[in-house]
Amino acid sequence: MEKYDISKKTEFKTGTYELNSDVNFNFQLNRVIMWDGGDADEVAAVSQNIRTSADWVSTMEQLAEIDHTEGRTANEIAYLRMSEFFIYDTDPKKKQRYQEACNLFYDYYSDYFDNGIVQRHKVPYCGGYLPAMVTKAKGESKGAVLLHGGNDSYYEELFFPMLYLAENGFDVYLYEGPGQGGVLRLQNMKFTHKWERPTKAILNYFKLRDVTIIGASLGGYLAPRAAAFDKRIKRVVGWSIFPDFFDVVICDHPKPVRDTIDFMFRMGMDAPMNKLYTKMMEKEEIIKWNLLHGMYAYDAETPADYVRKIRRFTLKGIADKIDQDVLIIGANKDHFIMPYLFHEEYDMLQNARSLTLRLLTDKQNAGAHCNVGNSKLVFDSIIKWIECCTE
Repeated sequence: MEKYDISKKTEFKTGTYELNSDVNFNFQLNRVIMWDGGDADEVAAVSQNIRTSADWVSTMEQLAEIDHTEGRTANEIAYLRMSEFFIYDTDPKKKQRYQEACNLFYDYYSDYFDNGIVQRHKVPYCGGYLPAMVTKAKGESKGAVLLHGGNDSYYEELFFPMLYLAENGFDVYLYEGPGQGGVLRLQNMKFTHKWERPTKAILNYFKLRDVTIIGASLGGYLAPRAAAFDKRIKRVVGWSIFPDFFDVVICDHPKPVRDTIDFMFRMGMDAPMNKLYTKMMEKEEIIKWNLLHGMYAYDAETPADYVRKIRRFTLKGIADKIDQDVLIIGANKDHFIMPYLFHEEYDMLQNARSLTLRLLTDKQNAGAHCNVGNSKLVFDSIIKWIECCTE
């Protein structure tokens, strides 16, 4: 098998594609191309075939098989990894696809690891371990960066952002915590809202102080949460606007639905809430996937129990403890997270040493969730912000 040419400088794709009428499938297809190494023409050719989760899985598997036959390994990795994404967690094939994608990834990029450019570690945690990748700055170090994903992330997706930060002068510690990637799939460790605990394990293991933490998507809550309780973190980047998970989940629902769900929760009306969510799952594929995956990843038996779990993922009540420099990066057309939620987060973070919002837009190919169409702009913005904070 061919290997990736590690002499190449890290480059990011830029662009936004209209591939599917379903907003979430469209986003995930862009993610396949922009973050995971898929080919835009290949994906576009089959994108309209996807209407259900089953369609998604079979389409990605077919693309992976074609590229395996034709020797396009980087593309094959993308399709294998993302075929797993919409496989329901109770299906044994999910773990199989995950392991196939990982094995191929580490084979293809093995020169980074064999030559010591990137080191892999297993950080002890709760009877298991947290996987971490470490790469050191090229040239004089500007400081240490912790980097992690969010609700449905694989840390392999952040491999090139890690390399890019190192090329620009940072020592980077990329890790997965409970509920993410292999920690969930291979060790069955479910999410914790107390993100300071896995982060503390990373900081202790590598003996780090004076660090910047960057959290993507749900990481926009997780990273500030860790900073609230661990002052070795001096700078916080929330790569999404994420004051409260429950508010994010319901923010695009019509107001009557939001009010009804909130009322049911406050009144402990589990049975009606479960019935409501069951009806919503029957009507919308994305709600079904989000709920079933969420119930698995957050160790919840029912939709109502899931709502109870995610309501712990909030900056309410702890935001006053965040006294570091904070950067929040949002997207003006984010279909998961409404930009207006920044006002709620702004009101919470009154004790931050400094608070910066960078709202990137569709005109910059950065208007989608986590600015998926323009990662270079995101990381250039983060780099400049860190440099300003540390002058």
